[in-house]
Amino acid sequence: MSQSILEIKNLYVTYKGEENFRALNNISFILRQGETLGIVGESGSGKTTLALTLMGLLDKKAHIAGEVWYKDQCLSDLPEKEREQYRWNKISIVFQNSLEVLNPVLTIYEQIYECLQRHTSFSREQMDTKVYELLQRVGLKRQWVKAYPHELSGGMRQRVLIAMALSCEPDVLIVDEPTTALDAMGKREIMDMLLNLQQEQGFSMIVISHEMQVIAQLTQRVGVLYSGYLLEEGPTSSVLKEPMHTYTRGLLSSAPILNPYRDLWGIAGEMHRENRQGCPFYSRCNQSIALCKEETPRFKIISAHRKVACHRGGIVTLLKAKNVKKQYVTENRKIQACKNCRLEIKAGETVVLLGQSGSGKTTLASILGGLLAPDEGDIYFQGEKVNGNNVTSKIGGVQMVFQDPFSAINEHFTILEAVEEPLHIMKEGTKEERKRKAIQALCDVSLPTTPGFLTIRCHQLSGGQRQRVAIARSLVTHPKVLLADEISSMLDPSTQANLLRFLKGLQNEKGFSMLYITHDIAVAQKIADRIYIMYQGEIVEEGNAWDLFSNPKHNYTKKLLGEGLARW
Repeated sequence: MSQSILEIKNLYVTYKGEENFRALNNISFILRQGETLGIVGESGSGKTTLALTLMGLLDKKAHIAGEVWYKDQCLSDLPEKEREQYRWNKISIVFQNSLEVLNPVLTIYEQIYECLQRHTSFSREQMDTKVYELLQRVGLKRQWVKAYPHELSGGMRQRVLIAMALSCEPDVLIVDEPTTALDAMGKREIMDMLLNLQQEQGFSMIVISHEMQVIAQLTQRVGVLYSGYLLEEGPTSSVLKEPMHTYTRGLLSSAPILNPYRDLWGIAGEMHRENRQGCPFYSRCNQSIALCKEETPRFKIISAHRKVACHRGGIVTLLKAKNVKKQYVTENRKIQACKNCRLEIKAGETVVLLGQSGSGKTTLASILGGLLAPDEGDIYFQGEKVNGNNVTSKIGGVQMVFQDPFSAINEHFTILEAVEEPLHIMKEGTKEERKRKAIQALCDVSLPTTPGFLTIRCHQLSGGQRQRVAIARSLVTHPKVLLADEISSMLDPSTQANLLRFLKGLQNEKGFSMLYITHDIAVAQKIADRIYIMYQGEIVEEGNAWDLFSNPKHNYTKKLLGEGLARW
C-alpha cells in the first residue's frame, strides 16, 4: 500500500455567529501518494468548506478542531507564516467559478506569473519560461497569453486555473467542481487533461464534485458527504455499483449519466442544516428507526475497503427468497413454476422481475407475498423466516397489487369500502380512523375524496381508476414492500404512463420498496434499480439495471433484450 501523504483526523468546523453552525462533523480520511479521492454530496453538504480547511483559507470566524497532517507534519497548529510555506507549494487548489477567481484586469500571462512570483524563488527568466511551459501542459496556445479572462471560454479559463494551481509543483491538488457549467466535450477534455497531468507529475488529487460522471472517471476512492458528515467511503467502482447508504443511493438515482434510460428522481425532503442530534439523514431516510433520531451513527468498517455511518449497517434487505421451489401438478404433467429461485429486495429500491409470460413471475411474487407456500426454500421478511405466513395481513408488511384490476376488487363495494377493507380485516383502528386513512390513501393516488365519489360502486370505474383504487387499498396499510404484478399491462399507453409516473412518485415520497413484475423491457429500463431475469421458472441473470442492459451475460437475456429493443 502506498504511503499516506495527507491525513485528516476528527475534523470539526464551526462558523461563529448569532447561532453557531457546524459545517463539518468529525471528518477523518487518508489520501495516499498518487491516489485520487472523490468527495460527493449535495450543495451545502460541506464540500467546499472541507477544501478551504485543507488549504488553511477559512474565514477567521470559523473555529477549527481536529488535525490536518501533511506527511509527518501537523498543519493545524502552525502559525500562518509557516502554513503559507505549504499552501500552493505542497497543497494547491483549483477553485470553482473561474470568472470570480481570475483577476479581470490581468492577462493570463500576468496571473500565472504572479503565482510564481509569490510562491517560488525563480528568476524572472525562469518564471517567464515556466509560464509558457505551464500553458503548454494544460493545452493552451501561446496566442492566449495576453488575453483577459472574459476573452476565454469556460473550458479555457478552467485550464488557466489548473496551470496556476500546478505552477509550484504541489504534491496534493484539490479540484473543486472542475467541470461545472462546461459542455460535454469540455468536461471530457478537462478530465482527460487532469488524468494525463497526474500521470506525468505523480501528484495526489482530491476531486470535489456533485457530478457522478466526474467521480467515476477520475477517482479510485470516494467519500459521501451530507450536512457536514461523512456517511460512506469506499472504492469508487464499488460505491457507484452497490451503495451502502440510502443517501448515496439517492444521489446515484439523481445522476442521469449512470443510467441514461431511467427516469430521474431526486431525494425526497430537504437537507436540514441546523445543529441537532441523531443521524443527519434521519428525516429523509426510508429505513430509519427510533435510534437514528436519538444518536449520531459512528463511521463503521463494514468490509475490508468499505465504511458506512448507519445504525443499521447500511441499506437493509427487507424481503428475501432463498432456494424457492414450487411445482404445480396437473392430470397430465408436473410443472416446475419456480426452481431454486433466489431474490432479494432492499429498503427503498425498485427491483424488476422481467421475463416472458409463463416464466413463473407471478408464482414467485405470490410466494414472496405469503399468498402461496413454497414447496421448498425459505422466505425472509426483515430477517425473520415467514414461510407459510401471510405477510400481507399486517401493518407495515408486504402488499400485492394484481394485474387485473377488474377481478382484484369486489365490484359491488363502494370505493371507500374497498380501500377500508384491509384495515377492517386487520381490525386496525376505529371506524372513523379507518375512514380517515382510506381517504388519505385515495388522496395519495390522486383520486377524488368527495362524498359522492366515495359512495360510487367499483364496477362504475374505468380500468385506470380501478387500478388506482387497488394501489390505494395496498398503501392504506403503509407497506414496506409493494409487489406490483403487471399492473399497467391492461391499460392504454397514456394511462399506463401516468400510472407508472405517479407510482414512482409515491415510492419516492413514502420510501417503500417495490418489486415490479413485467414482460415490458421499456418499462423495466425506466424504473429499475436492479433486475432479475426469469426463464422457465429459474432466475437466469440478475444485476444492476444499467450493467445488465448494457452487457447481458445469459443467452436468454440477450435474446429477450434483442427482441424487446427490435420493436423500437
